[in-house]
Amino acid sequence: MMRRETTRRGVLKMGGAAVAAAAVGIGSATAAESEWTTRATPTGNTLYGIEMTTDGAYAVGGGGVVLERAPEGYRKVIDGGPTGNGNGLYGADTTDYGTRLWFVGSSGAIGEYDVEAGVLYDHSAPNDVTNNFNDVAVRGTGDSANVYVAGDSGKIYYSFDGGKTGTWNSVTPGSGSAINALDFFGDRYGHAVDGNKTVFYTRDGSTWDTLGIENADHNFYGVDSDGFDDVTVSGGGGTVYNWTGSQWVRQDTGDASLRDLEVTGTPGLTVGGGGAVFRRGETGWTQEQTPVGDNLKSVLRGNVEIAVGAGGTVIEN
Repeated sequence: MMRRETTRRGVLKMGGAAVAAAAVGIGSATAAESEWTTRATPTGNTLYGIEMTTDGAYAVGGGGVVLERAPEGYRKVIDGGPTGNGNGLYGADTTDYGTRLWFVGSSGAIGEYDVEAGVLYDHSAPNDVTNNFNDVAVRGTGDSANVYVAGDSGKIYYSFDGGKTGTWNSVTPGSGSAINALDFFGDRYGHAVDGNKTVFYTRDGSTWDTLGIENADHNFYGVDSDGFDDVTVSGGGGTVYNWTGSQWVRQDTGDASLRDLEVTGTPGLTVGGGGAVFRRGETGWTQEQTPVGDNLKSVLRGNVEIAVGAGGTVIEN
């Protein structure tokens, strides 16, 4: 995710070399007033991604399910994924302006759904690759969008021509550990995190360099890329790190593993195990009360805030 603001970000100046994280304790987060409520869904499968499109919010998850948020509740628009084989969907993103929803998952599943026309395109198994895909980032519009896919084998697969057959390439930015999440703030500018406690950045979409994080003691699962000198990652043990352009600043929220986050400047949300939701304000991260104990996998900020997770869970604020 992941992923994920509906407004696109500007390009910022590249920061310096990574340094050891500066630990910043915020103490035990206390439950804050909130209005998170549950919404019924037509699936009991885990939902791994939530994105905003021109047609409203869409969630993706196990069994290849794609759900649309409607006034009367969530409804299925796709069941079985892009191939119809029921491969689980683990990540999603939208093109600029939100007209097309991309999603990726197990056994090489890659789908593109035109939410306005109601048309599904299957881009699965690029170059005959059938590994699991964990996340996707898309920049651009329509058939010419740049598409980046996080592979469980440690590769990032990319197409600068809308995912058309024959336009896919791949690169292994690190040690071969699974790429868990990626996010882009420009057509070819972005960040990725892997299962070896490493953050990477790219300035051309095809070559990657290491940004950190030294002395990290938990794996990373979520990344929000706002610029070369402003990237935030979330991970195990309730850890959140922010790169300021000169150093990594660490904040600890508790014990819950944090799977996804959405930040813009100071405001932000991160979600994780046991129904945990934390909101970032001027004084740091504060836990909010939620009506669920299910593990949350993805979060979306906007006029309506949405988090999704295990058992088909959807909560809104």
